[in-house]
Amino acid sequence: MISREILPTFPLCPGVYLMKNAAGRIIYVGKARQLRRRLASYFQPEHRLAPKVRVMMTRVEAVDFLCTSTEKEALLLEASLIKKHRPKYNIVLRDDKQYVLFCLSRHHTFPALRLTRKVLRDGSVYFGPFTSALSARETKRVIDRLFPLRKCRDTVFSNRTRPCLQYHIGRCLGPCCLPVSEEEYRQVVRQVELFLSGKSVELLAGLRTEMMRLSDALDFEGAARLRDSIRALRETVERQAAVLSDDRDLDVIGVHGNENGAALAIVFVRQGRIIDGQTFWFPGAAVETPEEEASLTDSFLMQYYTPERFIPARIVTAFGCQDPALEEALADMRGGKVSVVKARGDQERRLVDIATANARAHATQQRRTATTPVELARALGVAGEVERIECVDASHIQGEGMRVGMVVFVDGREEKSAYRLYTFPELEGTSDDYLALVSFVARRLASGPPWPDLLLIDGGKGQLGAVERTLAEKGGEGIALAAIAKGESRRAGELGDLIFRPGRKNPLALKPGSPEMLLLQHIRDTAHRFVISRLRRHKRSAQLASELDSLPGVGPRTARLLWEHFDSVEAMIRAGVDELSALPGIGVKKAVALHSALQSLHKST
Repeated sequence: MISREILPTFPLCPGVYLMKNAAGRIIYVGKARQLRRRLASYFQPEHRLAPKVRVMMTRVEAVDFLCTSTEKEALLLEASLIKKHRPKYNIVLRDDKQYVLFCLSRHHTFPALRLTRKVLRDGSVYFGPFTSALSARETKRVIDRLFPLRKCRDTVFSNRTRPCLQYHIGRCLGPCCLPVSEEEYRQVVRQVELFLSGKSVELLAGLRTEMMRLSDALDFEGAARLRDSIRALRETVERQAAVLSDDRDLDVIGVHGNENGAALAIVFVRQGRIIDGQTFWFPGAAVETPEEEASLTDSFLMQYYTPERFIPARIVTAFGCQDPALEEALADMRGGKVSVVKARGDQERRLVDIATANARAHATQQRRTATTPVELARALGVAGEVERIECVDASHIQGEGMRVGMVVFVDGREEKSAYRLYTFPELEGTSDDYLALVSFVARRLASGPPWPDLLLIDGGKGQLGAVERTLAEKGGEGIALAAIAKGESRRAGELGDLIFRPGRKNPLALKPGSPEMLLLQHIRDTAHRFVISRLRRHKRSAQLASELDSLPGVGPRTARLLWEHFDSVEAMIRAGVDELSALPGIGVKKAVALHSALQSLHKST
């Protein structure tokens, strides 16, 4: 344990400090306006320290620091180091993926609507975010059907010589080749903006006015098209209740904690309407005081927002911003002013209540299944703590495509970037799961650290024994092992699952439905889904590739052309008629036939 005597060695400048354990691993990263004074707060009498800090300080053996010029630089560096090292005692945002946005580019005369996960400061208009990419794609299909914007990419648009199929079926005005006025196209763009902004009443009113104008001008065909669009919009537009009296964009944060950790919910309000939200769980985090909740919120905001993510001008929390440097850093990312404020007025307070209710529900759900690394280690009879779990599952399809999939969980959360799929061409046709696991162990040891605190095997005592012997032969005895096998029902996920450990004849007496058993079952099921999905994808790709040459109209030249422009057969199937017709030597007629053949191939598999 580190002593107070080291304090005079630290400077008074702003910066970041890194606390390390006996193994040299970073377990906490913090930032300070004055490093020496901030670190002095950790060396108070134990009764004045928070429980989490008391436990952490017993494990700190060294403290490094990095000086910065300003407090804002320290804040940015702290967030970067937390993302890189994922220290045990920090609030670590593991689900930091970029969500889907709709983008309308303003730099093009005839802009197209596209889906993106990055915000660029190029003057484009963004709508979202949407946590479900599937829902966003479904919404785009509706927009493509209702509004005749161009669908092709800029490169295809600039090289077209005749309108594509989208024009011929009435879903594009054809500005690539036809004399479409900019004003006519801008009118369609405005309609799309109204649709995505949730202003369905204003949009429908404008469409009705235009329909009556066309009818009075005896353009009954155009009036009928608008009539059908109005009918489709009424059936499609979700009736979102306005939660603000104006059209502001807000992100609203709510927090709720229990004895196992803290949940945080973020609610996205766009144009005065709630469009989506997301919840996060931070095991072991304490939010018993307003200061702790504000600290958690500030740390979350600094890790969650990036220059590529949409950042609203106003972020509402229960206590507002405790650190002026946070608003400065967010403003730099956004390229404009950002205010992190306490809820103001009944409407914003009600939104914070909604976010807090979502966080409370998520925390309650986590309480039922939560287990700590210490509790899991105790239940399994493993020394120390079980933080990092690697689970492996060997699988094949009738002896073909032997694969071993490995999934990784850290503190009960998926670490998808660490997932691995191991292939063994030399085992084709053997159906030997034992040999596949033995081969996996050799390759896993060769890949090096980080080592798991527990290696979980989807299998019984036989698979466990094979892995144990191989680890002993190759110098991996320090890795704790366990196997999870199906019980008498032989159905995955039921409460009859059995947990085996080396050196024991009988399974562990883990109670069915206990948090420890539920976690191990969830990890095993995740590994099984991972390897099976990759197996099916491989089989399907091989089947599609072999059948491509047999499609009508696809000879060696066309097949070679397709492979030069697409990475896989799946990408060919996803391509639209306009994308296919843009390929050299493939016109609209051949593209339609080729698209139809690819779709029939997709349905047959």
